[in-house]
Amino acid sequence: EMLIEQNYTGCLAQGAYYIESDGEAAIIDPLRDSDPYIELARDRGTKIKYIFETHFHADFVSGHVDLGLKTGAKIIYGPNAHTEYETHVAEDGEVFELGKIKIKVLHTPGHTLESSTFLVLDEDGKEHAIFSGDTLFIGDVGRPDLAQKGTLTMEGLAGMLYDSLRTKIMTLPDEVIVYPGHGAGSACGKNMSTETTDLLGNQKKNNYALRADMTREEFVHEVTDGLLPPRQ
Repeated sequence: EMLIEQNYTGCLAQGAYYIESDGEAAIIDPLRDSDPYIELARDRGTKIKYIFETHFHADFVSGHVDLGLKTGAKIIYGPNAHTEYETHVAEDGEVFELGKIKIKVLHTPGHTLESSTFLVLDEDGKEHAIFSGDTLFIGDVGRPDLAQKGTLTMEGLAGMLYDSLRTKIMTLPDEVIVYPGHGAGSACGKNMSTETTDLLGNQKKNNYALRADMTREEFVHEVTDGLLPPRQ
C-alpha cells in the first residue's frame, strides 16, 4: 500500500511531498520546518529513508539539511549538484528502493542544471507518478532564466528544458500522475493552474509548452516571452 501526501504552503504555493511504502518514507522538497515530517513518520511507524531535492531552491529555504541531520535520511540530488553538505548526487536513471516501490531519477535540466524529476514505480514496476519540481507545472513549465551565468543563456536553458520535457517526461504513459513543485500564485511560472495535480495525458493536451508539434524555436520563444529579469 503506497501513500503519497501533498503538502502545500499557501503563500509560496510550494509543494512538498511525503511518500511511503512498507514502513519506509521519502520526503520530496521538504519545507524548512522538518518537525511535521518527523511527526508524521513517527505517527505512522515509518522510517524516513530518503530526502529527494528536485533542484536547488532559489525561493525558499529548504529543510532538507535539518531533516537529514535529525533522521539520518540520505539527501539526494540529480546530476551536476554541488553542495557544501553531505549529499548523494544521483546519476541519470539511478533507482532507489523505498519499501516495495522504486524511485527513479530522471535528469531534466532547464530550470536549473541539476533539476531532476523523480519517477515513482509502483510495486509492479509500473510508472505511477512523477514529482516534477520546477520542470513541469500544471499548465506551465519552469522558468529557464534563473540559472543564467557566463555562457549559460536563458535561451540555452530553455533549449535544455525543451529536450528534457520531450525526451524524459512526454515519453511517459498518459496515466502517470504529475505532482509539481509549485501551484498557482508562485513566481516560478507565468501560466499556473489552480489545480495541484493532474494526469500527464491531460497536460500533453492542455499545457501550451507540451504541444506535440511545437518546434524548439517556438518553445524557446514562448517560455521566455515576457519573463522579467529574476529578482536579485
